[in-house]
Amino acid sequence: MPRVHRPFPLAGGALLLLGLVCAAACTTGSQSTADSAAHTASVDATAKAVATAAAGAHRSPAHAARDVYRHPVETLAFFGLEDDMTVIEILPGAELWSTELLAPVLRERGRLVVASFDMNAPGIVDYQKNAHAALLTRMAHEPRIFGAIGLAKLSPPDGVDLGAPGSADMVLTFRSTHGWLNAGVADQVYAAFFTVLKPGGVLGVEQHRAGPKTNLEAFTGYVPEAKLIEIAERAGFVLEARSEINANPKDTADHAAGVWTLPPSLRLGDRDREQYLAIGESDRMTLRFRKPL
Repeated sequence: MPRVHRPFPLAGGALLLLGLVCAAACTTGSQSTADSAAHTASVDATAKAVATAAAGAHRSPAHAARDVYRHPVETLAFFGLEDDMTVIEILPGAELWSTELLAPVLRERGRLVVASFDMNAPGIVDYQKNAHAALLTRMAHEPRIFGAIGLAKLSPPDGVDLGAPGSADMVLTFRSTHGWLNAGVADQVYAAFFTVLKPGGVLGVEQHRAGPKTNLEAFTGYVPEAKLIEIAERAGFVLEARSEINANPKDTADHAAGVWTLPPSLRLGDRDREQYLAIGESDRMTLRFRKPL
């Protein structure tokens, strides 16, 4: 016979229903608290591993000297990095500055995928070829650190393949959004980030931040924070948190050669060099977005 759903008797049923609701709420609350504590412990342990990697012999003194400006341990902890995640790092460049930290931390329990330039995409230029070659060289010559890295492609608008939809726990992009805006492909790129992330996955963004004096009509490398948030939200992301870890109030963001006036580029050479060294690296927004469940 078909199951018949009868209402609870008024008094006892109401009490039973209330008890069930309370029990469910208590169980959910306890589980949520336990999950939060486990996540915090995992992030803290991973931050210690990042600090160990930062002190590793595989990093050059020049790279290590930039930690005072780039705050890698604090930045990756803010993003919520855990060592068992699948993480996609976007276009690290020839220096592989962040890759040097992510690769050893994720090697044993997680997975690092580096989105490099697609060598078969039209219009590939020398600096992109050099960056890709530098990655392949270090993967081949330093397998203990870089040997387990997976590769993806990001050369919009044509060469974009970050992996299977919903396959990544975290996507990280450092100081690259200005280039995509300049090329008119920022919406495509952020949509690709959204697609490759699992529901609940994190997008961590660090980007040179425009200020009141920035010439927004020129290509300076600086991006208004509100504009970047708008792009991410248009792709479907929710802004979860902002951090001033990488803020630099000395940077007025209105330099003659844009952000490349400052270290490490120092594009103006000896002209006002000491002044720009005193400013340090750029003022940067640090934003954590999440793909909704």
